Order: sequence, then structure tokens, then C-alpha cells
Amino acid sequence: MGHSQLEKQKTHERIVTLAAKRLREVGLEGIGVADLMKEAGLTVGGFYKHFASRDELVAEAVQSAIESQRRQLAERGIDPADIPLKDYAENYLGAFHRDHCGEGCAYAALTADIARSGETVRTVATEGMRKNIETMTARMPQADAGEARHDAIIAICLMAGAVGLARVANDEALSDEILDAARRFMGELARGGGK
Repeated sequence: MGHSQLEKQKTHERIVTLAAKRLREVGLEGIGVADLMKEAGLTVGGFYKHFASRDELVAEAVQSAIESQRRQLAERGIDPADIPLKDYAENYLGAFHRDHCGEGCAYAALTADIARSGETVRTVATEGMRKNIETMTARMPQADAGEARHDAIIAICLMAGAVGLARVANDEALSDEILDAARRFMGELARGGGK
């Protein structure tokens, strides 16, 4: 790959990474191309050297947001499925994740936006969901694969919903209570209970 192609690829990745963060912070409709490019230190005209449309950028940014944790763990040599359920839940359901939505789970930040988006974004999100369910299933204590998958889906829904609701609450004590209740349930599930 030539120098200019490598630079173009790095710029493309920088735009997608920035968009993934900003979209989790303000929603899929919350930032325009001009604002995003300005924040990236680029011109609006430069946008079209990288993307055919805003929808194309949004799809790539949503995919990047969904895959960000998996990428970060891989860079450290960690397989996400090797993280014990209790440890994963403690981190996911923590105050840092609640308070830093631009760096967190795309589903906790964007579920409603993704549900209202086009087929391309929904397909990207669906594929990410499938991977997350497989990874979560591997963390479950049940020997029966069907039960493990069932509980993995419940765990994913519970955790994303808990973080979302904790972000909604403008009462810090209630927000903390939501996260604590979800963590306690996940701890029970990790021990084989929680039904």
C-alpha cells in the first residue's frame, strides 16, 4: 500500500472512530457531517473522499462502536469469552460505563436509534448482537447449551437496559441503585442462580 493510500486509510479510521464515539454520545441523528469533519480537523469536501453518504459513515461507525471492546481486548491478548461473567458484569454495570457513554456499549447508548435506522445499520447491529450472544453464552455456568444461551440473552438485555435506565435517571442514588441491583442479579446468575 502506497504512502498516500495508507494516510487515506488512517484518516478514514480516525473519522469512523470519532463518529463512533460522538454517535454514542449524541445519537445517530445528533451530529452532522460538517460538525464531525470540523471536529476531525478536516473539510466537508474531504468527507466524500471517504464515504459515499452519511448513511455509509453511520453504518461503519456503529460497527466500530459495537466491535470496540472486542478490539481493545484483542490488542491486549484477551479473548472476550475468557472474561468471567461476574467480572464482565461488574465492569459493564459500573459508574464509569454509565458516565462515559461515548466509550461504552453501542447497544446501551443507541438501541432506540438503531431500531429506527435503516436496514444497513440494523444488519450491522444484528450481526454484532449475534457475536455478543455467542460470547456471553460461553461465560454462562450452565452445562446445557440451550439454557446457557437463554440466560446469555437475558443477561445482555438486563445489562444494556440497566445502563440505559441508569443514564436516564437524574437522581444519582436511583441511578446507582439500578446498577447495583443489576450487578447483584448478575452475580447470582454467575453462581448458577438468578432464575
